Amino acid sequence: MTETATLNADQDIADALCAQVGRAYAERTPLRIVGANTRGFYGLPVDGEPLEMAGHTGIVSYDPIELVVTVRAGTRISDLEDRLAENHQMLAFEPPRFGPASTIGGAVATGLSGPRRPWAGAVRDFVLGTRVINQEGKLLRFGGEVMKNVAGYDMSRLMVGAQGTLGVLTDISFKVLPQPAASHSLKLSLPLDDALNKLAELGRKPLPITAAAWHAGELFLRLEGGKSSVNATRERLGGEEISADLWRELRDLEHAFFTQNNDKALWRLSLPPNTPALPLDIAERDIFYDWAGSQRFIKTSLDADTLRKACQQAGGHATCYTPAALGGAQAPFTPLNPVVEKYHRQLKAQLDGHGIFNPGRLYAAF
Repeated sequence: MTETATLNADQDIADALCAQVGRAYAERTPLRIVGANTRGFYGLPVDGEPLEMAGHTGIVSYDPIELVVTVRAGTRISDLEDRLAENHQMLAFEPPRFGPASTIGGAVATGLSGPRRPWAGAVRDFVLGTRVINQEGKLLRFGGEVMKNVAGYDMSRLMVGAQGTLGVLTDISFKVLPQPAASHSLKLSLPLDDALNKLAELGRKPLPITAAAWHAGELFLRLEGGKSSVNATRERLGGEEISADLWRELRDLEHAFFTQNNDKALWRLSLPPNTPALPLDIAERDIFYDWAGSQRFIKTSLDADTLRKACQQAGGHATCYTPAALGGAQAPFTPLNPVVEKYHRQLKAQLDGHGIFNPGRLYAAF
């Protein structure tokens, strides 16, 4: 049976949002879509009239049996996760918060996932449907059983990671998963090369690993699943038990690595599985490996071109989490190749012909 939230009238402000977007479209006024602004560091700044999403809150519907929840974009992630936890369920992509007021709409718009991502899936893997305000101020529903995607686009998943440049997310439907029956976090003292070899070895075996990270000579693992499986793997791996708080600190960039000695730019590298250490002049203390090495946070004074060239040669890309450290000379995101940029421009022109939605957020040119 579906559980429907009791909502106050001021929690659903979709009509007011549509009206504001409609006016902006008619007047060609740029809009800066903002929730709690906890992800304001991610991407280029936007100069526009604020479209405030934080007042659009509440769980619209929740069916624990079918593992589906629909929530308004301004709802705090913490509130949604607390509600799911009452039924021992969770958002499996473990969305980073970056602050207590962080909203679920911002999590979807940035498309960022937490430590569980390589084993459970990314944000877009759990988005079933959305309601979106288009450039004309009309509220449309996409995904699921209601409406076929316009022009062949999978609009619901297209909105994931678009950072509000293609439309305004108002409601999102997610597939949720049960919380694991057992969980155990541990650490092993291993140098980097040995740790990467160990992770490659473990990755070839059916073990209940749901997070793996390395920093400063220590390999961290999280085991989750059935009690017998977790206990057996725990005994097999040994190591020292640690607090599960590590994964929250890593997810939300609250670990001491991120909060101390920040005199260098912070970069996030996304690399193929089993990529060895990159040939960069960076001290190991300035690198934090996540996702079994596929995601790496580094602190460095290296110029963006050098860093990105090394990533591209390995088949990955680099994003700067502290754009101000680049002095405005470089974009925080890896520049697109001409073919991909062409399609980006065409998509932006088709869905946002007047360029009112977060213009310049992803790339300054559009």
